[in-house]
Amino acid sequence: MKREEFVFIVEEQDAGLRVDKFIASRLTEYSRSEIQKFQITKSGAATKLSEKVKLGEKYEVAVLINMPCALCPMPSSKKISLDILFEDDDIIVVNKPRGIAMYPGAGRDSGTLVQSVLAHTNLSSIGADGMRPGVVHRIDKDTSGVVIFAKTDSAHRALVTVFSEHNLVRKYIAFIWGVPNWLSADISGNIGRSTRNRQKMTMVKTGGKPAHTSAEAINVWPRANISELRCTLDTGRTHQIRVHLAAHGFPVLCDPLYGRGGARLGSVKDPELLEFLRENRGQMLHAEVLELTHPITGAPCKFRAKLPGDMSALKEILNEK
Repeated sequence: MKREEFVFIVEEQDAGLRVDKFIASRLTEYSRSEIQKFQITKSGAATKLSEKVKLGEKYEVAVLINMPCALCPMPSSKKISLDILFEDDDIIVVNKPRGIAMYPGAGRDSGTLVQSVLAHTNLSSIGADGMRPGVVHRIDKDTSGVVIFAKTDSAHRALVTVFSEHNLVRKYIAFIWGVPNWLSADISGNIGRSTRNRQKMTMVKTGGKPAHTSAEAINVWPRANISELRCTLDTGRTHQIRVHLAAHGFPVLCDPLYGRGGARLGSVKDPELLEFLRENRGQMLHAEVLELTHPITGAPCKFRAKLPGDMSALKEILNEK
């Protein structure tokens, strides 16, 4: 059993939140139901999750995670079939399916991508204590596409520098509500935690972190009021594409957090498209391309992942209209 400990200080924008909501805003990879199982104290003393936090208070959080499940090969019945785009002695690049978490967490000790990669090959020991061996970046559970893992510690350290300094190209495909009146656009704006819903990020006028997304319209379907964009990340903030597009009136289809899909379904007249949008869960967002310099050889690398089946099916439906 692995024990991870965290300490969080209440800042001004957090004051008045319930304890569980405050912790959830800091440990965003966990749900509130998972957080209720954690050991949470306030300055060493027991506290109730329903209490309201105050400015300057210090909360300690202990998270217990089952280490053997995460770092041992998974039973064949639980393995994810890996779509390997590239592999050598230092790195492995895979096409992550939608609906698969990147790595284990509280209440989630099997069925993750990193476990399936470990069942196939070794990964860097860096990050293993925190249940994230070889992980140098992440994409959301319900986003599909290119993910790179480090197999050696030297590759891990080099890749961390590449991602932190943004010395790479990341392109995503997004199906969005709306038809933009532009062919391309640069979207800039700081992104920070929402004060209304701590599970969400939002564009903020002050604070937050700078974020820049370049968007290109590559297909439009005016009758369906849907478009396909290729988005390039110049920064890598949490939920960046989803936040930037939604803030400009073009939320990603089937996005449960930012999509506002329920209010738009009434305008969908085509039965086949309506059925697709109602049945599919998880944002129609795909990490299509990753370009970088190989962390060990220095060779230029470009990895591309084809659209997942659901997004291809959506495109076929739209092309028939």
